[in-house]
Amino acid sequence: MSKIFSKSVNKLPAQLVIILLVVGVTTVSGFYYYGTPRYTRVGYAPNQPVAFDHALHAGQLGLDCRYCHSHVESSAHANVPSTNTCMNCHNQIRTESPALELVRQSYETGEPIPWVRIHQNPDYVYFNHAVHVNRGVSCYECHGQINEMEVVRHDRPLSMAFCLECHRHPEKFVRPHEEVFNLNWRAESEREQLERGLRSVQDYRIAPPLNCSGCHQ
Repeated sequence: MSKIFSKSVNKLPAQLVIILLVVGVTTVSGFYYYGTPRYTRVGYAPNQPVAFDHALHAGQLGLDCRYCHSHVESSAHANVPSTNTCMNCHNQIRTESPALELVRQSYETGEPIPWVRIHQNPDYVYFNHAVHVNRGVSCYECHGQINEMEVVRHDRPLSMAFCLECHRHPEKFVRPHEEVFNLNWRAESEREQLERGLRSVQDYRIAPPLNCSGCHQ
């Protein structure tokens, strides 16, 4: 009787096992790499070249956000502070600390500190910080309880659904202007928040865009 199958068929089970292993390893590796907070963003908390403790500076010491992010009320972008800002204090405080060696080098050479960016909108998304904070949207709404973070993390999803929730119901999120940079402020109740929020929406003529061109310019 002639052979129905060639000898090469005997290798087929081993080949299938190898293919499945390669596909499985590739899938797991891809998910592990791209499924980390670095890519899903929420929870992303990279190590910085200088360990800047927001819980100490903004929390315990009570530094206003605007001392470092000085352009946030007038610019679309929340600027990263220059080394000069750091040295306003650290030319007198902890002047010999090894943890601040890179700060001192940056100040002397003029080379900026290579901070690792945490919050990054896609290129197709336009977000203006000044517009939001000047209408009563606190840093807390997008960045979370920064003044309690020793290491800053990406706290909120900042997805389109996240943004639209605020644009559709701004009264739930806006607060008195004098409390925008007070990250500990909360309305005493949901009812009070809505009452305050509705007054702010009317007084400041808050009408967030709901059309695509509002954020995708």
